[in-house]
Amino acid sequence: MRTWTLRGTTTSYVVGVPDHGRWAELVAWGPHDGLAPVAVVGTEHFVPRADVEPMEYAVRGVRYTSPVDLVVSGSDGSDEFRPVFVEAREADGLELEFADVVRIVLHYRMVGDAVERWVSLRNDGPNEVVLHRHDSAGFVVPGGNTVKYLWGEWNSEFQQASVTLPRGRFTIGSAQGITGHSYSPYLVVDGDVAYGVQLAWSGSWEMSADVDTTGLVRIQAGRTSSSLGITLKPGETWVSPKAVGACSAEGTDGLARVFHEYERAASRKRIPKVLYNSWFATEFDIRAEHQLELARRAAGIGVETFVVDDGWFVGRSDDTGGLGDWEVDPAKFPGGLDAFIGQLKDLGLDFGLWVEPESVSPTSQLAKDHPEWILRTPGRDPILIRNQLLLDLSRDDVAEFIWSTLDRLLSTYDITYLKWDANRPRLDSGDQRRDLDGRVVANLYQILEKLRDRHPKVSVEGCAGGGARVDLAMASLVDTLWPSDNTAPLDRLRIQEGFRTGFAPHLMSSWVTDAEGTHDGRERSLDFRFHVAMAGVLGIGADLSRWTDDQLKTAARHIEQYKGFRELIASSLVYRLTTGVQYVGAPRSVVFLWETGDGNVRGTLPTRPRRVPLAGLDPAKNYRVGNETYPGSYLLQVGIPFEGPADSHCLVVEHLD
Repeated sequence: MRTWTLRGTTTSYVVGVPDHGRWAELVAWGPHDGLAPVAVVGTEHFVPRADVEPMEYAVRGVRYTSPVDLVVSGSDGSDEFRPVFVEAREADGLELEFADVVRIVLHYRMVGDAVERWVSLRNDGPNEVVLHRHDSAGFVVPGGNTVKYLWGEWNSEFQQASVTLPRGRFTIGSAQGITGHSYSPYLVVDGDVAYGVQLAWSGSWEMSADVDTTGLVRIQAGRTSSSLGITLKPGETWVSPKAVGACSAEGTDGLARVFHEYERAASRKRIPKVLYNSWFATEFDIRAEHQLELARRAAGIGVETFVVDDGWFVGRSDDTGGLGDWEVDPAKFPGGLDAFIGQLKDLGLDFGLWVEPESVSPTSQLAKDHPEWILRTPGRDPILIRNQLLLDLSRDDVAEFIWSTLDRLLSTYDITYLKWDANRPRLDSGDQRRDLDGRVVANLYQILEKLRDRHPKVSVEGCAGGGARVDLAMASLVDTLWPSDNTAPLDRLRIQEGFRTGFAPHLMSSWVTDAEGTHDGRERSLDFRFHVAMAGVLGIGADLSRWTDDQLKTAARHIEQYKGFRELIASSLVYRLTTGVQYVGAPRSVVFLWETGDGNVRGTLPTRPRRVPLAGLDPAKNYRVGNETYPGSYLLQVGIPFEGPADSHCLVVEHLD
């Protein structure tokens, strides 16, 4: 067997092609000093050998009874083909090429300790072929059978769960044309070493974990094909989205740090500004003077960017109209938006704006002028959800309209922040002879790339009715992501804990509001709310006109403290603690501790003082916490006290030597 090794920071990924050249297989994957082979030994019975091997990419025609990653049909009615290894190319990563009527190239690239994998398929034959299944990769996991995943719904995203698979198959995905609230494209296999896979795709997708009869775990990840498949004409090439695998000997917490580092490498390095968003204070009732009153209060507590949310454009007095007609409503801004932005500048505030450019209201002028732009299944009425329809973003003229609209707004007005929302799934199938899902997502990505290229000063927040479009692809194209519309403190704490298992804190937009919990409505202090939000990218969404002077002073104090360590939050190593989270940087760490109210908080029974061991410190060095100095070994083993009556703490740990 010929083998190739992709070497990361602390882990290696070894892939090989047997002498017969019919497939590629995983040889080993794990820490440099703990690489264990995954080869299957013994004689197979009743199935082809390929069906028990640790295959990197399984093709129908080479593999039969075990799950496959690629199914292609040709004009002869067959759905089998048998590619043979041609060559390997090593430049920026590794490419393994196999050829039959369809030429397959398996692509590999190591980024830190994460391995990117994707596939490109070229039709080398004289006739059309159809791709019925087209995964990005199959990741063989060397050990473990506990599969962890993230599930949820609107207002309850990123809930953590697990299933144990002695044998069999577990599948999650989205058929909504968007990443979705129900599941995240993220699967983890927990064992002595934790292994995880994420898919960088913002359309419909599927991921499966399969434990075969030998006990080997294999994760498949890829786009979901339409019922008619994807047609490749002679000479055409199709490229899959990237699947990203990672492993860590430090368990699932260490695995999260690997993914965080990968996401930071793909992100712009920006200091997050503290923003205020007016939605919860005003909803659609936007009046320039009222917005300015909120802005004065926001500036007074240290906010840096003021964002006007939904309702600023013509025809938008509620959620039944206006989408698509992206013109400033003169009744809401009598002096014009430029004048309003100038008043914000006088207060020292930048300006941000909410948009939902992929949607259209049936009553809008755009819908009347361009009914052909509305996405629909041929011969059927389009599906109305939340009083809105979708534009057919697979069309180039629609993509150009969306881009030109955003470009016009950003070129006309001094906008430095854009909150891009998407408040409904894509359920109309359109013309399935076209690759609707692929074209829509490709055009979305292209628009976001042009925004970044032509308006580099503008920060973009990705939102989709909360966290319905959070994935690695969006994480590389926007500056922050909105995890959930649920901003209540105890609910949000749980959502953010799940979010951080796959996504870095610099992506996690988090607001302080007055919201009561959807699931857990127990009272928590304003300090608690701030500490939850300060663990990500801090924003304020409360109705500041109703806050007391004491509340405003509390807010100003927390915002000032946050500005002192926000760069550390965005770039540090993140460790989950028993009752909180720790961000470890140099020369200091930040620790957040939360009392969730699940224990003996009333103190009615005897108890012992609680201590929380820290993580990520050097046991041989000394650290200062407040006015006390501790050895690192003490903080790691014994910890710091977590005492009432406060229901949360934010502690800065200074590294002394």
